[in-house]
Amino acid sequence: MTTYAVIGDLVGSRRSGDRRAVQVALADALTEADRRAPSVDGLHATVGDEFQAVYPSLGAAVRATLVVRLLLRPVVDTRYGIGLGDRAVLDGSRTPPLEDGSAWWSARAAIDELGRPATRRRRTWFVAAEGATPPCPVDVVNALLLCRDALVDRVGATAHPMLLAGLDGSSQRDVAAAVGVSESAVSQQYGRGLGALRDAQALLDGALGGG
Repeated sequence: MTTYAVIGDLVGSRRSGDRRAVQVALADALTEADRRAPSVDGLHATVGDEFQAVYPSLGAAVRATLVVRLLLRPVVDTRYGIGLGDRAVLDGSRTPPLEDGSAWWSARAAIDELGRPATRRRRTWFVAAEGATPPCPVDVVNALLLCRDALVDRVGATAHPMLLAGLDGSSQRDVAAAVGVSESAVSQQYGRGLGALRDAQALLDGALGGG
């Protein structure tokens, strides 16, 4: 079955002074992210600093990587490999199930790409398995991800809760109320790039599935 696999990884968590706090934050973020951007079988931690999930569409996978990163950014940064390909469940009795397939190999290849010295500042990458047909060219997706992740870094931590609140289509007034800031503060952040991030994800949801 053709699907989108996502492998996430914590960045620099071993330098944290409180590893337990990081892992607790990760567990909470995965639960909340699965509510905001539902996966097929649940977003779950695996071994060490990694976590993974399967998504029904590219738009849903892209949205999930943004949501998890925003939720965890106050504690630790994260990076993501998105892979398009086949998924085979070898043992569904396990939790998480034992799986294989080119979707997972592609997601791993994407994570490995982010580990190269020249690309370590990147945070999300997409790889399609040989023979898989993505809904748009892979280079187009990666160009979008590069710009998205750079803009997330540029708007800064103060804006991240506002973006999270706005991803569901809430008005600036509702975002201000949810975050506990003035509507003027939200308007300023939207003008600095937050609005573009929100609108870009909404367009992706419509074009590639998501939300």
